Amino acid sequence: MLRSMYSGVSGMRGFQTKLDVIGNNIANVNTVGFKAGRVMFKDIMSQTVSGVTAPADGEAGGVNAKQIGLGVSIGSIDTLHTSGSAMTTNNPLDLRIDGDGFFLVKLTPDQDVPFLTRAGDFHMDALRQIVTSDGLLVCDSGGGVLEALGDDVTAFSIAQDGTIVQKMNDGTTVGGAQIGVARVTNPEGLEKIGGNLYRVTLNANEGGELVATTANNQEDGTGAIIAGQLEMSNVDLTGEFTEMIVAQRGFQANSRIITTSDEVLQEVVNLKR
Repeated sequence: MLRSMYSGVSGMRGFQTKLDVIGNNIANVNTVGFKAGRVMFKDIMSQTVSGVTAPADGEAGGVNAKQIGLGVSIGSIDTLHTSGSAMTTNNPLDLRIDGDGFFLVKLTPDQDVPFLTRAGDFHMDALRQIVTSDGLLVCDSGGGVLEALGDDVTAFSIAQDGTIVQKMNDGTTVGGAQIGVARVTNPEGLEKIGGNLYRVTLNANEGGELVATTANNQEDGTGAIIAGQLEMSNVDLTGEFTEMIVAQRGFQANSRIITTSDEVLQEVVNLKR
């Protein structure tokens, strides 16, 4: 009888976590480069009342085990790295990766392992460096900080492989450095650190290492960089609201388990009267 009450409590905790994840997804429905999360459940170890009995030829048949489940727990909270829809802005510093890969950014030039992001809403600072909205420095294809644009440069464009083509004031064009990207073996193993940033972990890449490369690279499997577009959030509002209804009803059902168990316990106590 008490087991059912504790099972209901575990169910309420699980669905509360599910509602937390759904709420975060909906809150970030318009966040550039955001990847939605989902909660997966698993059952807790069952209590075995009686074990299995094997059958014997010409004698008694086999008997299955009798087990009582003890509730539910969180199996995983996954990050779904599916592509978001493209939003055209025509801003030359708004970049979208069409395929696999992440942009590399650093807080300082001497940072060893850069952070990763799918948010390509970049800007140019007073030193003509390409930075994020928080001032992080964008890296090149070698993993170092991207070179600043030249002072007599009148216009520039970014090719699909990340090459920055600069137009000089004398009408000539010069191919500059390449914006670097990196492909991760297991994107779900990345750690979210806020600000649309991820940190590489031991379960994302072997050894926790990160190797910068070029975009639109068939050998490395990186996607092309599309200038003038941003990758929007991959949150599906229809699916999120449906899951919210399921989580709400699941929470209510588990609370009813606790209420019913309490009523049964009350009847047992009243037997003495």
